[in-house]
Amino acid sequence: MELTAVTDLPEIRPGDDIAELVADRADLEPGDVLTVASTIVSKAEGRTADLEEYPVSGRAKELAERIGAVAGEEKDPRFAQAVLEESTELLIECPFMLTETHFGHICVNAGIDRSNVPDHDLLLLPRKPAESAERIRAGLAERGDEDVAVIVTDTCGRPFRHGQRGVALGWAGLPASRDWRGERDRDGRELGVTVQSVVDELASAANLVTGEGADGTPAVVVRDWAFGDLEGSDELFRDVEDDLVRQALREWKFEP
Repeated sequence: MELTAVTDLPEIRPGDDIAELVADRADLEPGDVLTVASTIVSKAEGRTADLEEYPVSGRAKELAERIGAVAGEEKDPRFAQAVLEESTELLIECPFMLTETHFGHICVNAGIDRSNVPDHDLLLLPRKPAESAERIRAGLAERGDEDVAVIVTDTCGRPFRHGQRGVALGWAGLPASRDWRGERDRDGRELGVTVQSVVDELASAANLVTGEGADGTPAVVVRDWAFGDLEGSDELFRDVEDDLVRQALREWKFEP
């Protein structure tokens, strides 16, 4: 498998055509997977905001005061309001806000970014990353780059581990996971639970190439990777009824 960064992409502005910008800078081939950081997808889709756009509710003020008291510093209730508006559920209120976004992703602060946002305070996640991936894929096909899959990625932390890794928010042109159940291990035992999240693994691999901070490159081409002859599925985010961790969090309260 080969991963190559798409270099020389400009600062993305609202209305920019990511497919065109990538196609002009990368020699894509059928079977390639293009990973695109959600930051540039959001910028192209105009998903920027300023704190003054968020009138503060009593709930946001309460959250900011609680988190600020624990952190020992003042927190802006307008930011808390933005998080609430970008979320469908607040799973942890304090010492930080762990939320479910409108498209089912669980992350801190609804994935709102406060860095690398020229002329604005906030960068919000794409509204519907799967549809964003479909649009980019269709745009590549219009330019002759057919049979190229697209993954919209982000970085987020993991429970029980330090650091962050790349994850998939939306994808098009490949299943989210491949199902190993029913296959055999080296000892001939049948696999009963293994479902591999390939879009997350490809996003994480690409994140090693994109990098972080000012030197980051937001798009990567993955080549010579094959899904294989396995069943695929687009299920990535757990249903609430099957998510034991989420159910436990609903009962948990932070006690400073």
